[in-house]
Amino acid sequence: MKCSICFGVMRHVFSTLVLHKHMADYEVCNSCGYLRVREPFWLEEAYSSAIATADTGIVMRNFAIAGKVAAILYGLLNERGDGKYLDAAGGYGLLTRLMRDFGFDFYWKDKYCLNLVAPGFEYHQAVGDCVAVTAMEVLEHVLDPVAFVEETLDTVNADTLIFTTELYQGAPPKPESWWYYAFETGQHISFYQRRTLDAIGQKNGLKFASAGGVHVFSKTTISEGRLRLLTSKFTSLLAPWWTRQMLGAKTIPDHQMLLSKMTTSHRI
Repeated sequence: MKCSICFGVMRHVFSTLVLHKHMADYEVCNSCGYLRVREPFWLEEAYSSAIATADTGIVMRNFAIAGKVAAILYGLLNERGDGKYLDAAGGYGLLTRLMRDFGFDFYWKDKYCLNLVAPGFEYHQAVGDCVAVTAMEVLEHVLDPVAFVEETLDTVNADTLIFTTELYQGAPPKPESWWYYAFETGQHISFYQRRTLDAIGQKNGLKFASAGGVHVFSKTTISEGRLRLLTSKFTSLLAPWWTRQMLGAKTIPDHQMLLSKMTTSHRI
């Protein structure tokens, strides 16, 4: 079996149960470190609920990552609020709402989940091109990461993808020693090392950088030193306050716009 990223040879690593009943085979590419499930036939069952019930970290994770994204957009990409941004696979819409509250014109898209927190800001073609896309805790869910990165950026004509996924180092972790496999949910099917993400970037003609638990693919070179500074605890805590002051939070304008739409629809 060939690796879909670098066309290296995949070798079997271990087999185990997912969703407590389906036997899954895990294989790794020795060339790029891509670790994946072979033929995950249970995905429809796994996504009967888009957000896994056991994902108790969803709120804290979104708050933490929102500060880092604000710092990256303002301090690294020099965005000053005049661009548009997409949160791909945006879940319940929490990150989209937070980023709008921080002053950025964010939109939501997710074909599996309901937009509960940022209704009215769903991405559609009329929104137009986006400067950057976020994809938080998404790459571990995809069957073809190279195609996902390409399609996600091309759909909105963006130059930069900001994303998160847990990386492993060295040999593939043993099944009992790495929580990120998430065997019980059956949703995590792809896993990466830094060199894997480097290979994905090269395949798509993109530069890769990583720091502070955040990864970036971009058509331009990203300074990892600056990325490390901007994703530090102090900077990411300060960034939301700073961008609200400099860009102006969209909380009240969004509220007024949504009320206006509701009033108009009732009159009709």
